[in-house]
Amino acid sequence: MLKGILSISGRPGLFKLVNPGKNMLIVESLQTGRRTPAYAHDKVISLADISIYTVEGDEPLGNVLEAVKAKAEGKPVDVKALGSDADIRAYFAEILPEFDNERVYTNDIKKLLSWYNQLIAAGIDTFVDEEASNEEATAEDGSKAE
Repeated sequence: MLKGILSISGRPGLFKLVNPGKNMLIVESLQTGRRTPAYAHDKVISLADISIYTVEGDEPLGNVLEAVKAKAEGKPVDVKALGSDADIRAYFAEILPEFDNERVYTNDIKKLLSWYNQLIAAGIDTFVDEEASNEEATAEDGSKAE
């Protein structure tokens, strides 16, 4: 589900990929619905390609967003109400206890929660493809049986 959702460096908000053009992408803002081009020199990354550092590796962003949704019961998270940086980190530790405390900065957590809020506001509430999670479960079951 996150594959078509993009973050563009230097531009606020998240964007949905509408159409790839020649030497550019046509993107639509999730907040305003306005379509604009993103050129080759813009740093564009799909949310599906982002992961959060954990003590034993990485956790895909989709899984983390699903955990945020479960903790927040599908409602937006008020980052300002969480309080100080220590309080934000404590909240995130409840969501992803194994996150790497040294490599995940408070600003990263704030951005993740901001993205979660933007996705919820845009009506996107499924962050992991069911097919992908079924394939992972099958692979895990297969490796356990061996």
